[in-house]
Amino acid sequence: MKQEDFKTSFTVDTGAQRVFEAINNVSGWWSQNIEGSTAALNDEFLYHYQDVHRCRIKIELMETNRKVVWHVLENYFKFTKDEKEWTDTYIIFDIVEDGGTTTLNFTHQGLHPQVECYQLCHDAWTHYIQDSLRQLIVTGQGLATPKEEIAIQPQGEDQGSKDAGTKSIYHRLLIETPVEIVYKAITTAEGLAGWWTPDTIAKPEVGSILRFGFGPSYFKTMEVIVLTPYSKVEWRCIKALEEWIGTTLTFELEPHQKGCLLLFHHDGWASYSVEFASCSFDWALFFRSLKFFCEKGQGFPYPEFNK
Repeated sequence: MKQEDFKTSFTVDTGAQRVFEAINNVSGWWSQNIEGSTAALNDEFLYHYQDVHRCRIKIELMETNRKVVWHVLENYFKFTKDEKEWTDTYIIFDIVEDGGTTTLNFTHQGLHPQVECYQLCHDAWTHYIQDSLRQLIVTGQGLATPKEEIAIQPQGEDQGSKDAGTKSIYHRLLIETPVEIVYKAITTAEGLAGWWTPDTIAKPEVGSILRFGFGPSYFKTMEVIVLTPYSKVEWRCIKALEEWIGTTLTFELEPHQKGCLLLFHHDGWASYSVEFASCSFDWALFFRSLKFFCEKGQGFPYPEFNK
């Protein structure tokens, strides 16, 4: 039986040269944790993602404005029985210009459904090609994984200091999709609307104000105070029910062999009140919605979350 390699494609309203240049700007759309040159034939570069994934790649073919082929020389996965999956596979970018548009056809030759890492790699490549690389081509700004030592947070903000006298809600769950997908779901208006409430105004920027409506007369307002891509998001509640005001909501993401571990804590509650108990239960339902949204593409946002 013929094995179907992973493929995805998109078309943009630009010339082939711009697509070609964006592909070779690997740190602009895949990861800023790239070591080595990615600009010329026979270049070799190293990629790593925390302690989960490492690989060494050689640029095997480079036809200007037409085609780029990478050969994976070495690979390590922390989460597969065969740690060397991807080794000796080929990552292929075919560029086809037609009038004023260009189509990119992406193939990972050797990545097929019989491979253990397939589903995670399928979802991750879909994100990096369809979202990040396309955005780099169209806007000049991709969604590459950032340098791992860099955290984005406001100066003077001591994130380690929590009032020991307050109470916290905690939830921890496994979401079987890559951290990049979960991060998008908890930072963008489209993502948040898909699992929390459709009445969402949000922008993934530190200092931005998020607004979440629950019915015609009640809404919550949050300030984004920490934004570490694919790792940590923290909000401070500035308007809601009185017990919510001043509390902080933190989403911590950790890569897992099956996808992403989410640790959520809602800190700063004054007491174990009725509202605290109700909120804890509702968060559990909303995280079920988030899990379904990330894994299946359909969540249960307000007001459907408790049905």
